[in-house]
Amino acid sequence: MAIAYRKQVDDDTEFAIWRIEEEADELYSQLQLNEHEKAYYDKLSVGKRNLHWLGTRVLLRKMLRTDEYIDCKVDAHGKPYLVNLPYHISLSHSFDYAAVMISKEPVGIDIEQVKEKVERIAHKFMREEEMAFISDQHKIQQLYVCWCAKEAVYKCYGQKEVSFADNIILEKFDFEGHGWVKAKLHKEETNLHYNVGYLQYEDYMIGYVKGWGNEE
Repeated sequence: MAIAYRKQVDDDTEFAIWRIEEEADELYSQLQLNEHEKAYYDKLSVGKRNLHWLGTRVLLRKMLRTDEYIDCKVDAHGKPYLVNLPYHISLSHSFDYAAVMISKEPVGIDIEQVKEKVERIAHKFMREEEMAFISDQHKIQQLYVCWCAKEAVYKCYGQKEVSFADNIILEKFDFEGHGWVKAKLHKEETNLHYNVGYLQYEDYMIGYVKGWGNEE
């Protein structure tokens, strides 16, 4: 297992993806877990689910460059956070990859394997005006950019009950393999603007964002 891709977004922010090639026991041996974490892990189903849980935490350890115990908990909204370290984090995984983003500001990252099926569910997370700028040439890739961008914003915002179609709105963009998408999160009195990065890595799409969001 090794870091497959690493990007320094700015002085305080970076993310990395890791190809999971080890068995669960090998990953487990690289972690320090408390009794609660061990009990949680024991309840995970064998297969991709436990490999993803282990993979994101091994990658987190590598990025923080520590062999000490990392107290990583999840808040009431399901957002992971570090108890004793001054960093915000975001975790993601898809099939053979784990992804971790770290910053001194809130962050969100999402990685997805690109598959044709996204076209069938696009209506669940896309608005009509967003579908209007999807090109025929790069339809599948562009839909995945939209999904990953919205997922990254959702994770960065860090609260539940946000609709991808109703509350997260993307501006028109052209797919170029990597770039930026402007997004707005609108919910009741909340109006936040984000600049979301995206890139395609092999047959995976990555969306990432940092910051508290700019008020309208």
